[in-house]
Amino acid sequence: MLSELLLTEMGRLNPRHKLPLHRQLYEALRRAILDGKLSAGDRLPSSRELAQDLNLSRNTVLAALNQLGVEGYLVSRVGSGTFVNDSVPKTAMRRQSVAENQGATLSQRGQALATTFCAAQLEIQPFTPGLADFSAFPVALWQRLQNKHWRMTYPEMLDYSYAGGYAPLRRAVADYLRVFRSVPLEVAQVIITSGTQQSLELCAQLLADHGDTVWLEDPAYWGAVKAFMATGLRPHPVAVDQHGIAPQAQDQATSPRLIYVTPSHQYPTGAVMSLARRQQILSIARQHKAWLLEDDYDSEFRFSGPPISSLAGLDSDQRVLYLGSFSKVLYPGLKLGYLVVPQALVASFKQAHYDLNRPGQMPLQAALAEFIEMGHFASALRKARHSYAERRRCLLAALQPCLGQQAQITGAEQGLHLCLRLPAVVDDQALAERIATLGLTVRPLSAYCLQRSDAKGLVIGYGYAPLADIERCGPLLARSVLATLAQLRRKR
Repeated sequence: MLSELLLTEMGRLNPRHKLPLHRQLYEALRRAILDGKLSAGDRLPSSRELAQDLNLSRNTVLAALNQLGVEGYLVSRVGSGTFVNDSVPKTAMRRQSVAENQGATLSQRGQALATTFCAAQLEIQPFTPGLADFSAFPVALWQRLQNKHWRMTYPEMLDYSYAGGYAPLRRAVADYLRVFRSVPLEVAQVIITSGTQQSLELCAQLLADHGDTVWLEDPAYWGAVKAFMATGLRPHPVAVDQHGIAPQAQDQATSPRLIYVTPSHQYPTGAVMSLARRQQILSIARQHKAWLLEDDYDSEFRFSGPPISSLAGLDSDQRVLYLGSFSKVLYPGLKLGYLVVPQALVASFKQAHYDLNRPGQMPLQAALAEFIEMGHFASALRKARHSYAERRRCLLAALQPCLGQQAQITGAEQGLHLCLRLPAVVDDQALAERIATLGLTVRPLSAYCLQRSDAKGLVIGYGYAPLADIERCGPLLARSVLATLAQLRRKR
């Protein structure tokens, strides 16, 4: 009986949704129609009969029926009554349609983006690579600066930014890069973005066409792979050695439009690009008329050896675009980065950035500019360097028993992660899964590979792990690696 069905459905809705009675009746009737319990053409009882059966006022019933009529679920025929509309699709039919189209709802590019290099796998746990410790960020000071700029904000500060960002922040970035990264630039060349991902997408959209080739380091930074996939570029993996990206003759047969590199601290192996290799890659870019994208993602954190100058500092042909971010020093949710483009591209990049991304956040940029000008950025950087250096030292000490002919550490001189290189026969994915049972998250080096199968190891982050956790968990990590290496020796 219809009234019993409706009362059951209304009783199910009421405790969860706390809807008014007319809305409960509306939802119950709509669901009965969509589920096929009321078929097309079925006649409903009169409003008076429904009110009596459901113990509701007639006005409540009329309100529900009128709403269903307006939305096309019901039709009224003078002298005949109220009927279920013939054109209402049934939920069961829709479910069948969905089932038939499972897997076809995304484009090929969409399927690849949804299943390749999934960052959601990188949980915030000890040793997760690619994460920084932002728990010590001076939140109270930051709030005061933001509140100050919100109070004195001019109307234009609430609009989009067509000039490439807040001028004092762009000036602060330019001053910093000239002094500490040896990047020759003018303030006009600095464009403030929402981070490295947006910078990469902007470069891909403006400097390459769909189907063009981009050279990528192999192993590769997953974020760059995603950005280039999303813009329809064709990746060409180039193997990395101890000196960085190492193009061979067969690579040069595939002419690149873009070349993406992380020369100061290759992600994820940690290799530092040698001067000879830097000169080689600049020469290749010149030869192929390609653009070099230099991602200098963690250059602020160098713990041993002399500072590594930027690739952009060696560029005499204006073919390097330099990418940086504030996320590692401050906090990831800040979502502010910067892109330095050659003089000839400034106007085009600013215009396209405005048209495509509608950049804003001017009060936030103003607060960051003052944060830098008052010396707080430098202070936060000093504290972070000291903290990360201690964590690095502790992790290296914990991993020391693993090291030898079968295991070496690379990339520990800089950044917030290191790479424990293992023999090519090791199943590093299985090793990472065993370590996960200890409550630790590391990433297998092979998971970052695009084409090669010989790069095995563990990518271990120490930026987010508190010192106490490294002291406690480091030996557990080392024992897992030692057990794997011992098993490998027994097999031989």
